[in-house]
Amino acid sequence: MGPRGGFVSLRGNKARPAIIRRADRITESACNEADLAHGQGGKQQRCCRITPVAPCNLSHLVAARPVRHQARLACGSIATGPRRLPRRRPFANRRATLPAANAAQPLPEHFMAAQYSFVMKGLTKTYPGAQKPTLNNLSLQFYPDAKIGIVGPNGTGKSTLMKIMGGIDKDFTGEAWPGDGITVGYLAQEPQLDPTKTVKENVMDGVRPVADMMDRFNEISALMADPPADADFDALMEEMGTLQEKIDAVDGWTLDNQLEIAMEALRCPPGDWSVENLSGGEKRRIALTRLLLEKPSILLLDEPTNHLDAESVAWLEKHLVDYPGNVILVTHDRYFLDNVVNWILELDRGRYFVYEGNYSTYLEKKGKRLEQEAREDQGRQKAIKDELEWIRQSPKARQAKSKARIKSFDQLVEAQENRAPGKAQIVIQVPERLGGKVIEVNNISKAYGDKLLFEDLSFTLPPGGIVGVIGPNGAGKSTLFKLITGQEQPDSGSISIGDTVRLGYVDQSRDALDPNKNVWEEISGGHDMMSIGKHEMQTRAYVGAFNFKGTDQQKKVGQLSGGERNRVHMAKMLKQGGNVLLLDEPTNDLDTETLAALEEALENFAGCAVVISHDRFFLDRLATHILAFEGNSHVEWFEGNFEAYEEDKIRRLGEGATRPHATTYKKLSR
Repeated sequence: MGPRGGFVSLRGNKARPAIIRRADRITESACNEADLAHGQGGKQQRCCRITPVAPCNLSHLVAARPVRHQARLACGSIATGPRRLPRRRPFANRRATLPAANAAQPLPEHFMAAQYSFVMKGLTKTYPGAQKPTLNNLSLQFYPDAKIGIVGPNGTGKSTLMKIMGGIDKDFTGEAWPGDGITVGYLAQEPQLDPTKTVKENVMDGVRPVADMMDRFNEISALMADPPADADFDALMEEMGTLQEKIDAVDGWTLDNQLEIAMEALRCPPGDWSVENLSGGEKRRIALTRLLLEKPSILLLDEPTNHLDAESVAWLEKHLVDYPGNVILVTHDRYFLDNVVNWILELDRGRYFVYEGNYSTYLEKKGKRLEQEAREDQGRQKAIKDELEWIRQSPKARQAKSKARIKSFDQLVEAQENRAPGKAQIVIQVPERLGGKVIEVNNISKAYGDKLLFEDLSFTLPPGGIVGVIGPNGAGKSTLFKLITGQEQPDSGSISIGDTVRLGYVDQSRDALDPNKNVWEEISGGHDMMSIGKHEMQTRAYVGAFNFKGTDQQKKVGQLSGGERNRVHMAKMLKQGGNVLLLDEPTNDLDTETLAALEEALENFAGCAVVISHDRFFLDRLATHILAFEGNSHVEWFEGNFEAYEEDKIRRLGEGATRPHATTYKKLSR
């Protein structure tokens, strides 16, 4: 647990001890007696050391995976065993990187200017009307090269902490400040762009100082070529030399190339497009590109993988691993956490826990911590019972003497109240039994204007199948859903739906949620009871199954975090039921606990699901088939999970197929 009056230090890959002990928790007394081992000028200081835990072996699921998917198709559901991260193909061979983010280059001066990139002391954040603080007495300090993932249930303050560090939210108590010479860059979930500028001009804002130096250098060059009568050649030559040194120092001569690489890798829209009519996903990619080119000392990334396809996510992983500064991110992508971070900061109901290692190591260490807390909790229950019995029997004459005992009882009760809540659980309506025919797609084509999204697409969804739909934004994934639901018609070909099929559609839009209603009212419609299959259940129990417990059900929808709003939307849509689910980006903004609950619900769902998602862990664990929009209007139907699809794609198209590139379409010919 976070210290009171002390610090937990998060560092990078260098072998420096940190103030962490036992299950990565630190007590006040330990912090007062310990200090950071890594000092300046070789000065030796006392410290508490920890023994790093090696990342766990993730290869155990490889052999079992084909059997797992065959069982899904044969049975329609499968029991969930212990959850670990499956093995991922190494991404070290992905070569597209921005030149200035290469780990082999020396660290820029602003990365070395301070021992700590950011410090916070006693940071507390409480929202008006809240019973408890969202963030409570955080005391942390970060090394400039640390890669940190922030995890925790929705609503525990992950985005709030990022906004405080980014200087956006200043309404808190305690202290929080960046180190001397440290610059901070923040990617919000809904970033703002300049509507008067084009895509490229918005991206250029990230490198505006360098671009201005380049413009001035070119301006002086033009003056030298055609000098006015009163030109001061000595002054111009001196300024030109100074500019050349500064441009050399930041590799400014390759600026256009850096812009091209980053914009293509993150699949930004064409540079001459206006940003006014772009989707939220396209705006996020532009903002992310701008921030990466800016190269701040601290990168604060709130859900950076949302709306990115698999190739762009892999490119971003490599870029952040090589990034010479401090990276602090919130993401639901568990592969991304495993591949990028070397520290995990867990927020949990105002408290915080620090773990050294990637996401797999975090799961391992947290499991041990929870086991220890469970053992302590058994003793605590007995202590509460004994203390309560003693207090009730204590005569008045002993009350003064017994104040210490009564105080300890209050602390025990508080600890009892702070026990971790039960695992999130998502309930999907028990569907009607599916027949042998589900969805058959025969040679369909669809175009908008002269842009052919896909042509001659055919596939058959078998009973029990879970299809992962992947591809870049704008490729036609959501359009396919509209064709299946009958909202639109294909230009050619046909879609045949089985007689027993009952579609359930959960789209991305959360705009229909009423911000003035509380969570229970929005999901239940004000009804106390609802039907789940053949059974009746209380609506409060249904809402609670989506991890809205107790007073959380009374929260106003307008005050919820992005992940909480997604849960409300999903609960509201899934209440309608269906035996074939169409889920459009259901994993965006969800915390890892709720993600695991959704995966478990789908694994045990006695129906079919077609899921648009770029969450590779989600697709590896669940998908029996992949429908991949690969560009040039081609859609590949593949039997197997995402990892197997990637291997097949490399076999078919070569290693370069895994690198991100601009989406291409065939021209429509009629």
